[in-house]
Amino acid sequence: MPSATEQVARRYFDAVAARDVEAMVACWQPGAIDRLHGQAELVAPDGVRAWFEELFAAVPDARMEVLETTTQDDRCAVRWRLTGTFAGPGEWQGLAPTGARLDVQGCDVVQVADGLVAGNEAYVDGMTIARQLGALPPRDSGPERGLMALTNLRTRLARRFAAGEPEAIADGVWVVRGGFPRRVMNVYFVRDGDGVLMFDAGVKSMTPALAQVGAQLGGITRVLLGHAHPDHRGAAAGLGAPVWCHPDEVADAEGDGGVHYFDLSQLDAHGKLLLRRLLPVWDGGPVQVAGTVTEGDEVAGFSVLHLPGHAPGLIGLWRESDRLAIVSDCFYTLDPQTGMPGHPRVPHRAFNEDTEQARASIRKLAALAPAVAWNGHADPLRGDVAAELERAAATT
Repeated sequence: MPSATEQVARRYFDAVAARDVEAMVACWQPGAIDRLHGQAELVAPDGVRAWFEELFAAVPDARMEVLETTTQDDRCAVRWRLTGTFAGPGEWQGLAPTGARLDVQGCDVVQVADGLVAGNEAYVDGMTIARQLGALPPRDSGPERGLMALTNLRTRLARRFAAGEPEAIADGVWVVRGGFPRRVMNVYFVRDGDGVLMFDAGVKSMTPALAQVGAQLGGITRVLLGHAHPDHRGAAAGLGAPVWCHPDEVADAEGDGGVHYFDLSQLDAHGKLLLRRLLPVWDGGPVQVAGTVTEGDEVAGFSVLHLPGHAPGLIGLWRESDRLAIVSDCFYTLDPQTGMPGHPRVPHRAFNEDTEQARASIRKLAALAPAVAWNGHADPLRGDVAAELERAAATT
């Protein structure tokens, strides 16, 4: 004899097969969730009723067949086949009836409690349904090949404008340059076991490119923010990796990105016009901080430097073995109002929490005498880096 769980699941599918919506919703506990993965989340009874009324109005000869069931404890997996004609008169998910023939299979995992359906996880091939209904071209057809070609072109163009390819800049370290129209947003990947740590997160438009690079390098172990400004946390929220920062940067990472201390009135007219519009576009929004690092902590073979001023919790990474510094916006090598590269300088006071403290942090970095110092934007410093940094700190 079927278990009590299977009996409830079969009673429900018998009602579906009979296209008896009221008998269907009578099987549900009020407030239970019917999760149709990739399509909808329905709350019983009204959500279930409305969804199936729309289906049966669009496919009036719908026939449901249970192919097999597997039951364990309070769950019954039901593999099914649905056939019918998209004849209308009702639309389906905004599509007008086409007369197309529908023949799809799927699986529902029905949860039962107290003799009623307490929840459901439904899985079905949405692409097959879309092809059968005419929303997508048939498999291997000329129109499908054309659609794929357009999709691939869009992907390549989006990647080309969003970010470049990863460039190896030292042993186990890569930079990805992004931003449009000039690629002046620097994001760093550092070998971290089998994966990579990502230092800084660029702007929101770089998210797919950074996710792709991270996956190709073994997976992003965590995102470490050099600081939380909109052009450095932009992709962090969309990468699905834990986000870390300095303790003094947590509130801004989880808040407005430090915008509360920006003073855009100190920019020229061009800068005000441009950056007021770009900052919201760059920003991927607040992130949930999973952990923090402080001065002297070891991270993926680097030591953490606290370099406040531009932001209260701005940090850099220092590797003694090759005297490599990666320091976010400790210093600039571009004009932030035009994006044009240039000599090293103190970050623009319009974006600094404390400009004099920023000068002190540049001098702190200079005292380490880096062989090369990579920053958050544009080009690194090479050669006599310490002297260049001292000059930058002294320039008003």
